[in-house]
Amino acid sequence: MISIHLREDSSQTHVLLMKGAPERILAFCSSYLLNGQEYSMDEEMKEAFQNAYLELGGLGERVLGFCFLNLPNTFSKGFKFNTDEVNFPMENFCFVGLISMIDPPRPAVPEAVCKCRSAGIKVIMVTGDHPITAKAIAKGVGIISEGTETAEDTTAQLKVHVRQIDSRDVKAIVVHGSDLKDMSSAQLDEILRNYTEIVFARTSPQQKLIIVEGCQRQGNVVAATGDGVNDSPALKKADIGIAMGITGSDVSKQAADMILLDDNFASIVTGVEEGRLIFDNLKKSIAYTLTSNIPEITPFLLFIILGIPLPLGTITILCIDLGTDMVPAISLAYESAESDIMKRAPRDPKNDKLVNYRLIGMAYGQIGMIQALAGFFTYFVILAENGFKPADLLGIRHDWENSYVNDLEDSYGQQWTFEQRKILEFTCQTGFFVSIVIVQWADLIICKTRRNSVFQQGMKNKILIFGILEETFLAAFLCYTPGMDMALRMYPLKIFWWLCAIPYSILIFIYDEVRKFAIRNHPGGWLERETYY
Repeated sequence: MISIHLREDSSQTHVLLMKGAPERILAFCSSYLLNGQEYSMDEEMKEAFQNAYLELGGLGERVLGFCFLNLPNTFSKGFKFNTDEVNFPMENFCFVGLISMIDPPRPAVPEAVCKCRSAGIKVIMVTGDHPITAKAIAKGVGIISEGTETAEDTTAQLKVHVRQIDSRDVKAIVVHGSDLKDMSSAQLDEILRNYTEIVFARTSPQQKLIIVEGCQRQGNVVAATGDGVNDSPALKKADIGIAMGITGSDVSKQAADMILLDDNFASIVTGVEEGRLIFDNLKKSIAYTLTSNIPEITPFLLFIILGIPLPLGTITILCIDLGTDMVPAISLAYESAESDIMKRAPRDPKNDKLVNYRLIGMAYGQIGMIQALAGFFTYFVILAENGFKPADLLGIRHDWENSYVNDLEDSYGQQWTFEQRKILEFTCQTGFFVSIVIVQWADLIICKTRRNSVFQQGMKNKILIFGILEETFLAAFLCYTPGMDMALRMYPLKIFWWLCAIPYSILIFIYDEVRKFAIRNHPGGWLERETYY
């Protein structure tokens, strides 16, 4: 930055003042000011400058250099200065000194960076500061780990670091913008691939776009932050552009996908956590809802294949889908985050969809099958208590459904009229319906978590507890309210028939707790790959 001022003394000449990056300022200077006297620039002064610069920058302080130039009489009062086509001297300045400023990161940033690291998110710092300052700040907030060896040399030396990364075990690097300008795309890809902790210093806003493109070539989902007009291309190119709401320009806000109202990096991490929670809860709700499809479908399959009386009617299916399952499914949206939600690696958006084969396998192939067994167990118990043994039910459908057959014999020779059989059939369907409600208790509880134990998560979701009570009371209401036998073909059940599904509900809970225990203790194993939805 340059400003030109008219002297207040009688000379009526101008003085040119300049400030900026210290190393750039020093390059314009041929002398320096000491105790009011001007001296020619020498090696001793350059060395003192470098030491002071490194000391202040190493503290994480932002350093500015200052210099001035007294213009000759030809640039007296009334001279028309042109900054587009420079018509005044730009050399032989006199160096005045350095000023350092403390611009500390927000207190929440180190913790946010730590969360990113544990969540498998790679934080890359892109700044216009000097590499020394950038490195100190990066270490202060945790982008570069304490005690980490750092490669931060010229392009020629950088190639050596990349080539020897395995033997030297260099994890972090600070890349100067001038080096980045001379790098090929392949060299940048090597850095992004091989280094886990990266800082780009003295970069121009345009170079941020190059860095974003490089990260995307690695197959990463890239979030870029910025506040200036020149940041807009990077914000537009990134998978999600994040603009600053307070200091950001209107152009950057229009190019971005998200605006931070508080300009705080920690808010981005909070957003990631909230996004993971929403995705988790959607998965849990879908898993809970899909599971009851199996005990709803299998009765019709066995009705057709084995020729048994229909175990579950369409009315009772509607009572499950539109009645007892509604509130519990919605309650999972209010579930709090699991303790490991920010310790998981980012999901693969191509393979880990909201509904994947593992979720279908768990809901249909495992939990759903146990629920179907519970329903059929209750169904066979009710029929057996009324005289029809399971083996005698095979192929009985034709006679059972025939309204002209009023002397159908059971396993003990008792004759059943069509009307009596229908009452017994609807009673069995009511029992099957109640069994599904009871096993859905366990399904709802196990769907609270994807990896953690329910005992770790706790039962703090009041909406979920209400959902369990609501589906239970609704099932009881449909069973025992007078008139339901005519309205919905649902009949009262013995208390014992409610208990038939309890062992299956307990089995579902124990089975899933054991599965999650194995996943936690053997991460990355077969069980996690095949059942962790």
